[in-house]
Amino acid sequence: MREQEVRERAFAMPLTSPAFPCGPYRFIHREYLIVTYETDPEALRAVVPEPLLVREPVVKFEFMRMPDSTGFGDYTESGQVIPVSFNGEAGSYVHAMFLDNESPIAGGRELWGFPKKLGAPKLSVAGDTLLGTLDYGPVRVATATMGFKHRPADLDAVRASLAAPNFLLKVIPHVDGTPRICELVRYHTTEVVLKGAWSGPAALELHPHALAPLTDLPVRRVVSALHFVADLTLALGTVVHDYLPGSSTTASSSSTSTSKA
Repeated sequence: MREQEVRERAFAMPLTSPAFPCGPYRFIHREYLIVTYETDPEALRAVVPEPLLVREPVVKFEFMRMPDSTGFGDYTESGQVIPVSFNGEAGSYVHAMFLDNESPIAGGRELWGFPKKLGAPKLSVAGDTLLGTLDYGPVRVATATMGFKHRPADLDAVRASLAAPNFLLKVIPHVDGTPRICELVRYHTTEVVLKGAWSGPAALELHPHALAPLTDLPVRRVVSALHFVADLTLALGTVVHDYLPGSSTTASSSSTSTSKA
C-alpha cells in the first residue's frame, strides 16, 4: 500500500477495517429522557475545563435510545451534560457518557472526542413510567423515572436546546503517553425533525462507583424532566481552543473540522 493510499484511507482505525464508516450520521426516532438536577457548584467547576464557564449549578442526566443510526446501528446511551458558556455563547459540555455498542464508542471518541465508555444503559416504558437505568458491569449506577407523557412540553424550547452548541474535550495521546491532541471541540445537531415532547414528575438516583464516578456531581434536587423523540443529524465538529502550546491548531481555527469524513 503506497503512502498516498494510506493518507486517503486514514479516517479511522483499523485502517483496513474501520470501526465506523464516514459520515454524515443520521439518527431516526432518537428518544431522550433528560432529568435536570441541582448539584454542588464547586464540584462542577472542578470538572469543567477552561475556557468554558459554568452557567448554573445544574446537570442534565440523559438517557438516549437510538434504534436507527447511520453506520452505528442500534444502541442506547446515558451520561451527564453540563450547561456552560463559551465566549458568551450558551451551550452544553458533555462530561460523561456510557453506551453499549463498540462502533459509536470508537467513532465518538476518535472523531469528536466524546467521553464514551462501555456500559449497559436502558430506556423503556414500565407501565405508566418512563424508566432509564445505567449499569457499569454488574453494578447499577443510575436510575431515572418519569411519569409517562404527563404534559406536552414547549416544542420551540426543545428545538432551541437542540440547536445550541455542544462542547467536548478531545484528547489523543502520543506514543510516549503524553497528549498529542488536546482540544476543545464544538459540534451541533442539524436537520432536526421533532416528533413530540413531554414533561412530567421525575426522580433520579445515582450510586457510587470507582470507574463510573457519577456521584462526583451529586443530586441535590431534581429541577425538571423532559421526554422527546426526534430525527436529527450529528454534524462533524470544529476546534475552538487548543490546550497545547506550539500546536499547529490554535484557538482561531474554529473552522477546522475534526475529520475529513
